[in-house]
Amino acid sequence: MTTTTRTTKTTARRPAKKAATPRRTIEEKKAQAAALHESIATQVEALRDSERWTAFLAFASAFHAYSLNNVLLILSQRPDASRVAGFRKWQGLGRQVRKGEKAVRIFGYSTKKVTEEDENGESHEKRVARFPILFVFDIAQTDLMDGASDPTIARDLTGADGYGIVDALSTHLAAEGWTVEHQDLTGGRNGYSDPESRRIVIGTHLSPEHAAKTMIHESAHVLMGHVDDLAEYAEHRGLMETEAESVAYVVAGLVGFDTSAYSVGYVAAWADADVELIRSTAARVLATAHQIAAVLDPEDDDSDTTSTDEVDAA
Repeated sequence: MTTTTRTTKTTARRPAKKAATPRRTIEEKKAQAAALHESIATQVEALRDSERWTAFLAFASAFHAYSLNNVLLILSQRPDASRVAGFRKWQGLGRQVRKGEKAVRIFGYSTKKVTEEDENGESHEKRVARFPILFVFDIAQTDLMDGASDPTIARDLTGADGYGIVDALSTHLAAEGWTVEHQDLTGGRNGYSDPESRRIVIGTHLSPEHAAKTMIHESAHVLMGHVDDLAEYAEHRGLMETEAESVAYVVAGLVGFDTSAYSVGYVAAWADADVELIRSTAARVLATAHQIAAVLDPEDDDSDTTSTDEVDAA
């Protein structure tokens, strides 16, 4: 007996297309980008007068400034470090260094009083500088202790749509010799750029939306030349982080999602809430934002109709 089996052809249903959004003119996109950048300064100004900023300043003031040499040492051992302190210092600030975390080694400074005899046999006291090795940890290597308050002013993004940004920028940067990797960077680390290995690392713990924002941020560092000279980056880190996150905020706004919950606090912290500093970055930020936006949507590339001078002045 022969059994005939019928095969039913199933056609996969495609998701319904969203209604087409009318394309914006070049002038409209430039105006939107400029308005987005200005809104960062406006929101930072409002944050500066809030209780959240006061709490953050109380936390940030607990950290002393490090010398350029120590900043270079910190970044060479932990490129994504943002705020470091010793084990006991963190405990005093309500945070506990996680077990197994590797310390960052830097040079301390102290003086020791010594007594020496001169050629006449007379004793003289003098102080000799000493540079002991100190062990510090980044805030990303710590967790809040039970009952401690969190002074963070940048809140993580939770959106489930990544807008294809990571893939699009990964492809673009590959042509420049950069690779993009996804790693477990839990504990406060979201991503970083490693100029030596020419790679960008994005944390696997991030939501698709936050991963997209972080990818724009790190791409901005690369495209703006921030990672070309580690010493220069260390010296001007506040400015460069302000620029990169401002680019992320503007590009995200052009794409259609709002990163202000994270970006405003981040920019405020690195710019020390200096509204004029933020505004002074407009030309470079907007030029880079337009460059990245064109990668994300090639049809928006206006390079054939707009001169470099016009983009820089947008």
